[in-house]
Amino acid sequence: MAKSVDNALATNRKARHDYFIEDTIETGIELRGTEVKSLRKGKANISDAYAEIKNGEVFVENMHISPYEQGNIFNVDPLRVRKLLLHKSEIRRLERDTTLKGYTLIPLKLYLNRGRVKLELAVAKGKKLYDKRETLAKKDAQRKIEQAMKERY
Repeated sequence: MAKSVDNALATNRKARHDYFIEDTIETGIELRGTEVKSLRKGKANISDAYAEIKNGEVFVENMHISPYEQGNIFNVDPLRVRKLLLHKSEIRRLERDTTLKGYTLIPLKLYLNRGRVKLELAVAKGKKLYDKRETLAKKDAQRKIEQAMKERY
């Protein structure tokens, strides 16, 4: 499901640092008014966002889409709860995954797919502090290996 960078509207770079990503799924998102125009201008922030399952539906909360400047009365609340569009079987699978200890639903990326706004949603487990340090150490070691190989050849 990896999409090219040119169609990314917003990314959650903090998510891969703070969570172990177990699974990802592409979802549609229910938008109102001028939210799509604002998204196309890159006025979205999903770094603090998360998703919850309520009454058999999935909602993303704490996702900020700034009001569109020329939107006047058609603008909506920037932090409103937005419904995610998924099949019932996908919702059941996500519900089953999140009932396990420590798993949560985190948005990774907002992007355009054939003119439609899509959200990449991840089933993730929170990292402890020592896990984060270990990940950083591995990245640093890999970077040093690549530099040594580059200098050698």
